[in-house]
Amino acid sequence: MGKKTNRYFGTRQRRNEDPALLTGRGLFVADVHLSNMRHAAFVRSPFASAKINGIDTSAAKKLPGIVAIITAEDLGELGRPTPLVVPPPPIEGLEFNQQTQVPLASKRVRYVGEPVAMVIAETRYLAEDATDVIEVDFEELPTAIDLEKSLHDDAFIVHEDMSSNVAARARQFKGDYAKAAKAAHTVIKRRFTYEHGMAHPMETRGIVAQWDDRVNRLFVWAATQGPSLLRGALAGMMGMNEGDIRVIAPFVGGGFGVKVLYYYPEEMLIPWVAKRLGCAVKWIEDRGEHFVATVQERGQIHDAEIALDKNGMILGVKDTFLHDNGAYNPYGLTVPLNSQCSVLGNYVIPNYDSTMTCVYTNKPIVGPFRGAGRQHGIFVIERLMDIAARELGLDRNEIRRRNYIPHDAFPFNNELIFQDFTVLTYDTGNYEPALDRMLEVIDYKKFIEDEQPNLKAEGRHVGIGIVSYMEGTGIGPYEGAKIQVQSTGRVRVVTGIGTQGQSHFTSFAQIVADHMGVTPEEVDIITGDTDQFYWGAGTFASRGAVVAGNAINEAAEAVAKIALEKGAEHLGCAINDVALEDGHVVTIKDTTKRVPLGELALLANPMRGAVKPGTEPGLEATRFFGPERGTTANGVHGVIVEVDPETMFVNILKYFIVHDCGVIINPMVVDGQIHGGVAQGIGNAFYEKIEFSESGQIQNATLADYLLPTSMEVPDMDVEHIETPSATNRLGIKGVGEAGAIPVAAAFAQAVEDALDLPAKGIELLDIPLSPDALWILTQS
Repeated sequence: MGKKTNRYFGTRQRRNEDPALLTGRGLFVADVHLSNMRHAAFVRSPFASAKINGIDTSAAKKLPGIVAIITAEDLGELGRPTPLVVPPPPIEGLEFNQQTQVPLASKRVRYVGEPVAMVIAETRYLAEDATDVIEVDFEELPTAIDLEKSLHDDAFIVHEDMSSNVAARARQFKGDYAKAAKAAHTVIKRRFTYEHGMAHPMETRGIVAQWDDRVNRLFVWAATQGPSLLRGALAGMMGMNEGDIRVIAPFVGGGFGVKVLYYYPEEMLIPWVAKRLGCAVKWIEDRGEHFVATVQERGQIHDAEIALDKNGMILGVKDTFLHDNGAYNPYGLTVPLNSQCSVLGNYVIPNYDSTMTCVYTNKPIVGPFRGAGRQHGIFVIERLMDIAARELGLDRNEIRRRNYIPHDAFPFNNELIFQDFTVLTYDTGNYEPALDRMLEVIDYKKFIEDEQPNLKAEGRHVGIGIVSYMEGTGIGPYEGAKIQVQSTGRVRVVTGIGTQGQSHFTSFAQIVADHMGVTPEEVDIITGDTDQFYWGAGTFASRGAVVAGNAINEAAEAVAKIALEKGAEHLGCAINDVALEDGHVVTIKDTTKRVPLGELALLANPMRGAVKPGTEPGLEATRFFGPERGTTANGVHGVIVEVDPETMFVNILKYFIVHDCGVIINPMVVDGQIHGGVAQGIGNAFYEKIEFSESGQIQNATLADYLLPTSMEVPDMDVEHIETPSATNRLGIKGVGEAGAIPVAAAFAQAVEDALDLPAKGIELLDIPLSPDALWILTQS
């Protein structure tokens, strides 16, 4: 039997999905147009905190083209609070106070933008007009906006059935930090803040639902990262069988975590009202809605300290932090738990003590957004390392090197519960070569000793930042795949995972092509359709390639074996004498003796006779993969910046990444993932911050005021790869989707400090995001 050759796996291949997307043939939810389709618009609260004393829809109902107006009293069982997306983790002593949202508020609203009524009309324009004349009698209440003040004894309580605004509190520790601090040569304490930001995918959220009385089925097209999860949520909320609901996630124009939530009010209401009305209903979120209706992230305050011996070795770290939960907590502790674990970074920290307190505020819901809390933890530990290096008179890179987890210490047990509810264990890693390569490619010694002094002598303010990071990726529970050889000879791959731009149609095809002896262009990938593949979790937590990729690998391996067996039988030789090549099973000694895969597919599905006992018809196989625990990627980012001292504008001159995501399927795709992550990381570090007023109003809820980096601000990047194969899966791969975004803020702060020589002036950059005005205020104080 011929061995699989890696002809395509590990190589740069053009994306299979691009022809459709570049020629406008890619289907997005907004492109779904159905006969007799109605359109939805929502009445949303203008207040962050208010009682609802009444809703008058009479005037709106008289408008032409209005089909239905729905308020909470119409919902019945659907009006109950939604279940948790993620339950609380098994942390000893955990305090967890669950509060989830109802689809339409009936008595209280708790953030600006919370929906209180839904209008269905013949057009979106008519629906929007009707929302303007629906009168809601709001009685405005006090608010809890400031994260720290929301914990004060006199704070307004967001949920009236609670006695405080504590959403959750969890302490995780290993060793004895107090003892380590007493024995330390140096203990450094700082307060760090990481403020609110949000994702802005090119495509906002959207959903179309159609009820078909002829087959008693509900059809849903949704811009979601978890089609199977959304189907399950709808079945549970609507009292339906899962098999009676088909959810299709077509091309999705970016997700970044904010399209994971499958209990969004709109995504429960649109299918429900479509079934109630017996027609198709469509809702596409506009950009203004996106600022208040889609989950946000960040908003943490860390009081952290690090204890070191005289040689700069870490003895322990303590971190007590507050996490702004927003008004509800459907994601449980996903984001703050990631932050708590990420403070450990790439280092041996024998004593660690971390307590998180999650706080309800009158702000939109907080959930995962690319990095999902990891960048908070990395910012804390990397800034502590920078400060420690200065106080101990060490080079910033040397202190990191001394404290790295050694290559021979993996798998490394961190003794904390991670977001997948297993013990946080780094499976593999080799950190020193990544740092060495970074110092080489960025030419650190030359910059420090030659270029920087010369440029500063000319009056230019240039600085360098180099930081390390890790990223927990590839968590379970599972994904699956079904692979079939068609009668045409093309290979069809179906998986339950969705795609939002991760190049699944290319990377997955490369895995299959090598097994089946075809080109990636001859592999058809189908994702995100619950009728095509019933089971799946979704695309989030940098898990797609790791979990779905390994399921596809195992299914392809099984189909290849079946094809070889049937080919050998057809060619009259032993299975060890045949191989897969150019879409055929061929004899190894004489490759002119061959049979096409398409012909074998027909022979495997006989119209007469019998299938042999113990075999199945067709050239196909279904396999699932569920990792015991996640796998850990890592890397080093390096940046050189120049700061204009008059405007405090920061220009990024060079950006380098040395990344280890295990064995790489397609280096071009991985580079693109990292580029996108860095671009969002730059926005998080310097441009993007949601400004809330004391009454909970977003002060910059337009893209004219909320600054996103453009191609003018995002630099060219040089990406290099180090491959340390994962020990958790046969392909040896690790996730990469979020890595680019995670360490940018820490690198940025270090470089700007260096450019302006701020530590010598007694100034440290401890808050993210930075901005020209924030830098100006700091330097003028």
